[in-house]
Amino acid sequence: MTQRFKQLETAAQGTREATRDLLDAARWNDAGLIPAIAQQHDSGEVLMMAWMNRAALEETLATGRVCYWSRSRGKPWRKGESSGQVQHLVTAHLDCDGDTLLLGVDQQGPACHTGRRSCFYVALGADTAHVDSAPLVDPHELYGER
Repeated sequence: MTQRFKQLETAAQGTREATRDLLDAARWNDAGLIPAIAQQHDSGEVLMMAWMNRAALEETLATGRVCYWSRSRGKPWRKGESSGQVQHLVTAHLDCDGDTLLLGVDQQGPACHTGRRSCFYVALGADTAHVDSAPLVDPHELYGER
């Protein structure tokens, strides 16, 4: 934990800091990324987890349209740019250690590339796991793969 976040532990509600200073103090991994959890702002439903670099986070904060960093493509990924299932930013929070983001979003349609509302659809048990939701949209239709 950085000293800046250690100081925030005892900060009074309403304390203000420059965003750039907190991003300077955030704990980006060796690849310059930070995990970002997307949660539907009004229902609390956890939709997905992705990665952001500083440029993607700054773009998201400036435009209100969520942009992640695609590790597989090695470039910015504006959620919904190929599927049309965009995320609009409502709130953004850093956690107490400055190493994870929680994004309150307004998700248009499914968040998952499988066509499901949430990426978290495999429920684990001690002995068995099961798929607990069906796709809302055929993923081939989402991405024009027919």
